[in-house]
Order: sequence, then structure tokens, then C-alpha cells
Amino acid sequence: MQITTTFRHMEQSEALKSYAAEKLERVKKYIDEPVTAQVFLTVEKIRHIAEVTLTAKGITIKAAEETNDMYAALDAVIDKIERQLRRYKERLKEHKPSADDRALEIQKSVVTAESIEQRTEPVVIRSKTISIKPMSVEEAVMQMDLLHKDFLVFTDASTEAINVVYRRKDGNYGLIEPQRK
Repeated sequence: MQITTTFRHMEQSEALKSYAAEKLERVKKYIDEPVTAQVFLTVEKIRHIAEVTLTAKGITIKAAEETNDMYAALDAVIDKIERQLRRYKERLKEHKPSADDRALEIQKSVVTAESIEQRTEPVVIRSKTISIKPMSVEEAVMQMDLLHKDFLVFTDASTEAINVVYRRKDGNYGLIEPQRK
């Protein structure tokens, strides 16, 4: 497991680094190698915030916790990650995903305009390329929940069309499917 630890607004501590690495060893039993983990430890006044992002083959999981003690925050965030992975593993047992290597690369761009009155051409201010793997709608909803996102673009494994699943304001999910003419 490759672990990157980032300290924000605090001194680097080898003890905290090794404690985080030791706690992250617990999650190895739930996911396959190779695993990369990013740990962000932040202090804001009396709040100690621990954020962890795990990336493994085909899955990304994020969690954050804040307490008055950094060690307690690390314990809580690792427990949260472990619960998410356990739930993910149980869902995978119930639903067998198709092992498909037809992943697509798409590019996501964010554009901005100066103001409404001075409107000229929008400018791309951020661009990101992501990999889209074929999956079912249930898998896409599960992945969206694990990433704590409001929407997810994915390729439907059965139709090979690019779809979007999103979280509705009433707590349910919506699905946008393209229609070919």
C-alpha cells in the first residue's frame, strides 16, 4: 500500500504518519492491491480533521472526520472507511459485476464567464480526464455513494452508451440515458 500523508497547519509528525499507516493496514483485507491512500491531517483552531482517500483497482473511497484529538480523528475516519469497504464488498457479493476492459477516457471541463454584461467566450478554467468503465446502474449508484458525489458519468455495460446517474433532492436517484435516432 502506497500512503501519502499531508499535514496542513501543523508540524509534521512521524508518530502520526506511522499511526495512520498502521491503521490503514486494517483495510487491506477488503480490497485488492495495488492500493494508494492519501491522508490529509489538518488543524483549524481546536478542530483536528483527518481525511482519507483510498484508490484501488476500479474503486475510490473518501471519508473525513473531525474531533478535538488527531489520533481520535484518524481512528474515526479509518472506521468509516472500513464500514464503507465492508458495505461495498457485501454489495459486490450480491451483484456480480461484469469484468469488462472496455473503459473509456473522457474529459471534464469547467468554464467561467467574467460577468453577464461583458459576456464573451467562456474560458476553460479546469480540465480533468477520467476513466469510465462499463458498469450497471446499481454499480454506478454504489460508486457515486462511495465517492460522495452528486452525479456520475458511466458507460452502461449492456447498451455501451454513456449514461449519467444523479442524486435527486428527494433522496432518490435519477438516470439520464441517451436516445439514438
